[in-house]
Amino acid sequence: MALGIRRFLALLQIWFHALMQRIIVFALLAGPIPNHVAFIMDGNRRFARRKNEPVAKGHDQGSQALRNVLELCMRLGIPCVSVYAFSIENFKRPKSEVDALMELIKRSLLEISQHGDLLEKYSVRVAGIGRTEMMPPDVQEVLRGVEEMTKRNKKALLNICMPYTSQDEIAGAIEATIQRCVDGEILPEQITEDDIDGAMMTAIPGSPPLDILVRTSGVRRLSNYFLWQTCSDTQVHFLETLWPSFGLWDLTPVLMDYQKKQWTLQRQWAAERSTKRHL
Repeated sequence: MALGIRRFLALLQIWFHALMQRIIVFALLAGPIPNHVAFIMDGNRRFARRKNEPVAKGHDQGSQALRNVLELCMRLGIPCVSVYAFSIENFKRPKSEVDALMELIKRSLLEISQHGDLLEKYSVRVAGIGRTEMMPPDVQEVLRGVEEMTKRNKKALLNICMPYTSQDEIAGAIEATIQRCVDGEILPEQITEDDIDGAMMTAIPGSPPLDILVRTSGVRRLSNYFLWQTCSDTQVHFLETLWPSFGLWDLTPVLMDYQKKQWTLQRQWAAERSTKRHL
């Protein structure tokens, strides 16, 4: 009898949680939705240590959190999501951890390619951003397979940044722009911000300007991620939640803050237009 009650309560809790999710998503859809949200997925190792589990287990749970968050973003109609999956600096970590991370990335990509229901359902195209040639050949092969499999998907874009640092991306963009000058395409004095922006790795798959950057785990730094893309219009949020625990309850206040600021801007623009009409 007690077991049956516990099962009933567990099912009731699941049902209530799903209902609340639908209500919150429906409410958020009534307001402006960002075009591009990026995540620094931090806290996997601390999450594992707090639970006295192997670090690899924390990365596994972080991978599942990414799937959940991606689906949530797709349900909200966010057309571009970028994630910091692996920094070039991470190669300095112990070899055993680097190998485990590469294996996790490979396994996650294989899962996408073999069971790509989420990407197909929401027509998500996957793009690898970074020095992918630094990864093991088998991981590169799987990534190319996922990119090929999703290249015809048009409704949304998932940028997986690995191995990536923003300094490396900016240096590459400057080098490419200088090469355009050498090739006679443009004159040095004609170089603009737009030329550098168009040479960024994120521009290749067609990423829109960055609206929101979220970092989990309470760390308050960008860690060499999207330094160019994080401009004056980007809202940056540093959250205490560790990445494996991140979900709708953490993302909702972020999106509500974005919507509040967008509504404020819309009222300001409307007031300015009204003032100009009466001049």
